[in-house]
Amino acid sequence: MRTAYCESERLSRGKIVEIGKDGRVTLQMPLPVVNLLIDAQAEVEALAVQCGLLLMKACIESEVEQVAGPRYVHQEERRAVRAGQTPTWAFYSGRKVGYRRQRVRGESGEIPLVSVSAFQKDGRMQRSVAAKVLSGVKMRRYEQCLDDVCEGYGVDKSCVSRHWVNASAQALKNLAERRLENLDLAVIVVDGLRFKETLVVVALGVDCKGYKQVLGLYAGATENATTCKNLLEDLIRRGLDVKRKYLWVIDGSKALRSAIRSVFGEDALVQRCQVHKKRNVKDHLPRSYHRTLSLRLSAAYGMAAYADAKAELDKTVKWLEGVSPSAAESLREGLEETLTVHGLGVAELLRRSLSSTNLIESCFSTTRERSRSVKRWRGEDQVMRWAGTVLLDAEKHFRRVRGYAAMPALLSKIGNEPLETQRVGA
Repeated sequence: MRTAYCESERLSRGKIVEIGKDGRVTLQMPLPVVNLLIDAQAEVEALAVQCGLLLMKACIESEVEQVAGPRYVHQEERRAVRAGQTPTWAFYSGRKVGYRRQRVRGESGEIPLVSVSAFQKDGRMQRSVAAKVLSGVKMRRYEQCLDDVCEGYGVDKSCVSRHWVNASAQALKNLAERRLENLDLAVIVVDGLRFKETLVVVALGVDCKGYKQVLGLYAGATENATTCKNLLEDLIRRGLDVKRKYLWVIDGSKALRSAIRSVFGEDALVQRCQVHKKRNVKDHLPRSYHRTLSLRLSAAYGMAAYADAKAELDKTVKWLEGVSPSAAESLREGLEETLTVHGLGVAELLRRSLSSTNLIESCFSTTRERSRSVKRWRGEDQVMRWAGTVLLDAEKHFRRVRGYAAMPALLSKIGNEPLETQRVGA
């Protein structure tokens, strides 16, 4: 601790010359010209640290002057006095930095200073920790990733872990409280992401302009109907309009299909993921037939017209009956729902985007990559915090879906009007 204070005092050899009534601060610092010429980058960074610490002290001194009055000036109505200095700390450059600050006492004891509390708020530290953890930095290596511009403390594994828990809990809370009534959604993609023994079911929305946004998530042991229904009911509680029509893009989960039917009605439009369908059928076939099956299914799903694609899939079912009846039954199950976007006459580029759950799989891969450093998952709370935080961070880099220009046409075919149009009409 003493080392941190000594280093901070060494870095802040300058002094506060004047604090004007208009709030302007005049600082005086020795400028090591020779050292600047020898090692410019290191000295400039050290100079920046000096400035930062002196500005903190200036803010505190300004508040002290407002509370206790100017130094060495007699005031009969003075109700507070300066009472020496005490060691304290502030968050600075991703760590805690020690320095000495003025104390103020009143009639009832020491008066807390607002500026001191402001410099000790851990929001900046939490953001610094979250940014590095989301970039793949392990908590035990956080200190090694900081720029060596000043001495500090509070960057060991346990401290960093506490900041990450607080930051990730806040991110999850923000996601769980996100309102949905103003989103002009046309498509909702739902899929599950597994963390060891916990499965997180995630909903991703696509609006009428092709922009993507994470809508919510719900945890359970498996992708069962109860978990899926709880997720959908949570979306409705936060403003999702149950009366509007959406195109639901899901994997082959029967539980999820059942939950959508239960909450949004029997006529809900569902697009079963074609990639999952190919994978499921392959599981029933010997490896020697995999390539032929892939070619046949890709050709069928690549056709623009619904009738042509359906006819080609029927031929594939007949072919599979002679190879593996179980594979034929797997393809036959839910076959119509793998062609929902074909039946809607969606433009080719948008049809490719909406024919599978790849829209959400991309952010799932980001989540897996950024959480790979976690070797042991300690319960559902930890899983939800990691999943929510990483998904929100991945959302910042979302691009519009390919073929988004055809989204208004899709909205019309589903049977919805844009929210803006509805508001004007109302």
